This record gives sequence, structure tokens and C-alpha cells, in this order.
Amino acid sequence: MRFLSHGAIGSNKPKGNSNGNKRFIRVNVVDAEPMTAYEFDEFKNREHSGENCDGYKVVYDDGYVSWCPKARFEEVSREIDRMTFGMAIEAMKKGHKVARKGWNGKGMWLCIPLCDGPKEIPATDIWGKPNAEYAAQNGGKAKVVPYITMKAADGSIVMGWLASQTDMLSDDWVLVG
Repeated sequence: MRFLSHGAIGSNKPKGNSNGNKRFIRVNVVDAEPMTAYEFDEFKNREHSGENCDGYKVVYDDGYVSWCPKARFEEVSREIDRMTFGMAIEAMKKGHKVARKGWNGKGMWLCIPLCDGPKEIPATDIWGKPNAEYAAQNGGKAKVVPYITMKAADGSIVMGWLASQTDMLSDDWVLVG
């Protein structure tokens, strides 16, 4: 099963706590399968340690494998067919395509082409005559910042897609491909 796993990492205390820990939010797309702690120990070829409880073997996109107790995993993870809009944005920032189950058009999806941040693009590679002219007049390139595009039902690419209130409040976002 594919899941989007998210959660706070680090201290639960406010910033500036006495032990100096920082707080983090993480978002990962993972594969997971139910597995007890003892089954995971056997999978890793190691001695059983601690209590045998239900949980999940978690496999990250880079191949890293870990185990997580069932309650914690289910608290911070959602199957990828029922993500929030915020989770969908985080998935796009990691290079994934997303869509809503409820969209009427077939084959529609969203992505963030420059998900790794702003890029300097040469004037010759910039779309739109006014944009290319601006870049040519300003050192031959322009900084292009990340944006969301949509592959529409008619096969066109919509530059600069904007979400509706319904899109932002829906929990039916899915990974595509």
C-alpha cells in the first residue's frame, strides 16, 4: 500500500525549549505493509527486542526500510487516495503528479515543474514573447519561480492553475502515475 506519511519530528516543546531541540515537519511517500515488531526483527535478521506489537514495515522511495508502531503510523499516515490539499502540495513539491478523485475530466493532473525552487532560464527558452523580451533585455535570462500547472482533459497544459475553495478543502486528492 502507498501512503503519504507526515508528522512532527523533534521536541513537542515550543521553539527555544531548554534542551535546544528544533521541531520539524516531514512528508514522505512510502510503501507500507502490516507487520508485527517480531516479524520485522526476523525480516532484519536480528534478535527480538522488546514487546511484540502490531505495526508496519515502511519502505521509503530511496529504499530505506523502518518499522513503526500501528497507532503512530496510522496517526501520521494516509493512503494516497485520500490526501488533503496540503498533502497534495507537498507531494507535488517532491516531484509527484496529483489529481482529485472527484474531477470530471479524464487524465487530468497537477504538477509543479520547478519543484526544486526558482531557476534562471535563458531568454531563448522562455515561453511567451513578452517574457522572452524581458529576459533578453535583463542580461539574457530571467528568474522563474515555481508554479502549478494542470494537464487538462483536452490534453492542453494550463499554466498557473489556481485551486477553488472546494479543491482546497477536499480530502480526495490522489497521486497519479
